[in-house]
Amino acid sequence: MARERDVLEVDVLFVGAGPASLGGAIRLAQLYGAHNDAVRTGQKTGPELSTENILVIDKARNVGDHGISGAVLDPTSMRELFGDFIAAGCPVESPVTSDSLWFLSKTSHLKAPIAPPPMNNRGKYVASLNKLVKWLAAQAESLGVQVFPESPGQQVLYDGERVIGVRMGDKGLDKNGVPKANYEPGPDILAKVTVLGEGPRGTLAKQLEKRFELSAGKNAQVYSIGIKELWQMPKGTVPAGQVIHTLGFPLDRDTFGGGFIYSMADDIWDVGFVVGLDYKNPMLEPHAEFQRFKMHPSVAALLAGGQMIRYGAKAIPEGGWFSMPRPFGEGFLLIGDSAGMLNPLKLKGIHLGMKSGMLAAETCYDAVAASDSSALRLSAYQERIDRSWIRRDLYSARNFHQAFDRGRIAGIVNTALGFITGGRAFGVVDKLSGKPGQERMERLVDYFGRDVPGFERPRYDNKLTFSKLDDVFRSGTKHDENAPNHLHVLDTDICASRCAHEFGNPCQYFCPANVYEMVPAAIGSHSIEKEGFSDSGKRLQINFANCVHCKTCDIMDPYQIIDWVPPEGGGGPVYTGL
Repeated sequence: MARERDVLEVDVLFVGAGPASLGGAIRLAQLYGAHNDAVRTGQKTGPELSTENILVIDKARNVGDHGISGAVLDPTSMRELFGDFIAAGCPVESPVTSDSLWFLSKTSHLKAPIAPPPMNNRGKYVASLNKLVKWLAAQAESLGVQVFPESPGQQVLYDGERVIGVRMGDKGLDKNGVPKANYEPGPDILAKVTVLGEGPRGTLAKQLEKRFELSAGKNAQVYSIGIKELWQMPKGTVPAGQVIHTLGFPLDRDTFGGGFIYSMADDIWDVGFVVGLDYKNPMLEPHAEFQRFKMHPSVAALLAGGQMIRYGAKAIPEGGWFSMPRPFGEGFLLIGDSAGMLNPLKLKGIHLGMKSGMLAAETCYDAVAASDSSALRLSAYQERIDRSWIRRDLYSARNFHQAFDRGRIAGIVNTALGFITGGRAFGVVDKLSGKPGQERMERLVDYFGRDVPGFERPRYDNKLTFSKLDDVFRSGTKHDENAPNHLHVLDTDICASRCAHEFGNPCQYFCPANVYEMVPAAIGSHSIEKEGFSDSGKRLQINFANCVHCKTCDIMDPYQIIDWVPPEGGGGPVYTGL
C-alpha cells in the first residue's frame, strides 16, 4: 500500500539553511517575540505568534555541511541582528590585520602600493562560513525556530498561480526510482510565505524564475566558480587575519578571475581561486587553473611545509544589481544568492544575504499579521531593499563584471573609472548589457582553428597539487550510489555527437569533481547521429557520487540540457571549516 505524504503547515518556510535564511528566521523570531510582548501588554490585539511556525529546511546531513565561502565577513548585518556579535559567541577566525593585492606574472608578483577601496577590509573579519552557519542555526533554534537538515526542497507547490509551499524530496528510492524497504515520501510543507534561500542557481528558484519570468527585462545572471583548499601549516608560522587577493597568472586576459589567500586561526591558510563562468576556451579547466595558481612561486612559498586538509567548490552569482531577478511574487520571496545578493567588486555576499533575509522577515511578519501573502503585500520587500544599504552597496558595482567581457584591461579601467563616477561603466554608461556566461563559450574550431589539442589530464604531485578525485576525497562528499542520479541530462545523444564535435564535451573540464566522463562506447552499441553530427565513439558517464554541489554544470553547459536537482537528503559534501 502506498504511503501517504505527511503535511506540515507553518507560517513561514525558509528553504536552505545559509546565512540569508537563518538571519531571516532569527529576525522573524525576534519580531514574533516583540509582537507577543505587545499582545500581552495590551498594545496590540489578536493572537500571539509561535516561533515554532517558522521552519528552515536544508539538504545537508547537518546544517552547515554545505556552507562554503571565502570568507571575509562584513559585520554590518551581524551587528544589526545581534549587537555585539563577538560577545554573543559568533565564531570568527580573526579580525583582518592586513590587505594586499598582488599582480602575478608567471614567475613573480607585484604588490599594489595600497589596496583599492573595495578591497580595504579594515574592520572586517576572516571567517569560516561552515562555522558561522552552525552558530546561526543554534541561535535560531534557541528562539524556537525549527531547523530540519536532510530535507531538500524538491518541488514548488501551487494553488493556481500562488506559491503555497514546497514538497521535500523522497527518501529510500533506489537508483531506478523504486522504493526500498526504508522508503519515506517527502512531506508537503504548506506555508503562508515561502522564502527561497537555496544559494546560487537554486532548484526551486529556477522553477519560479521560469514560470513567473522573474528575470524579464534584466541582464542575465552570470556566475563564477570558486574553488578552495585549507592548508594546515606548522604551529606558530601563520599569523591570522592576513588577506591577499591576486590578479593575472594563470588566466589569460580574456578570462575573468583571480586568487585569494586568507590566514585563519590555528595556522591555517585558506587558499582559493575564482574563474568566471563566462570564459571562451571550451577546454578551460577551472580546477587545473587553481592547481597552476598554487604552483606560482609566490603562492607555493606560502604553502611550503604545509598539508592540504580540506577542499570545496561553489558557484558565485556575479551579475550584480542589473542581474537580480524580481524577488517577490504570490506567496514567495527570494533572498541571498538566490536573489543575486553579492557584490562582485568586493566579492562579498554574506552581509548582503543576511540583510536580505532580515528584510524578508519584516515583510513576512507584516504578511502573517495581516493574513495577506499576495504579491502586492510582498512587494514591500523590494521597497525595503531599495531603501536599505543593500542598494547602495550593489549599485556602486552594478557594471563591474560585465566590463570584463571586453578583457582584463578594459575591466580594470572600468573599475577605476567607476570609483570616480559612482559605478558608471567606463565613466559614462549607466548600464552595461550582459548575456548568459555559457553563450560566450566558443566552439572548438572558432577558438583553436584546425589545431584542436587532445584531452590530456594534468599530472599532480599530491603534495602541492592534487587531482580532482584526491580533492573530492578531502571534501567529505558522500552520496548513496543506490539512489537516483540527481544530475539530469535531458539528451545524452547530444553529448555523444554534437557536443563532442562542437565543444569537445566541456563538462569533463568545467566540473571540479570529476563527475562527468566521456568513456568509449560499449562494443555493439548503436551508432548515434544528432543534427548532422556523427558519433564520437564515446558515451557520457556520470559519477554523481563525486558531486560537491557547486552547480557549475547547470550553469556552464552550452546546450543547457543539464538540470541539477537535490539528491536524497543528507548527500553531498561536508565542508568542515570552509
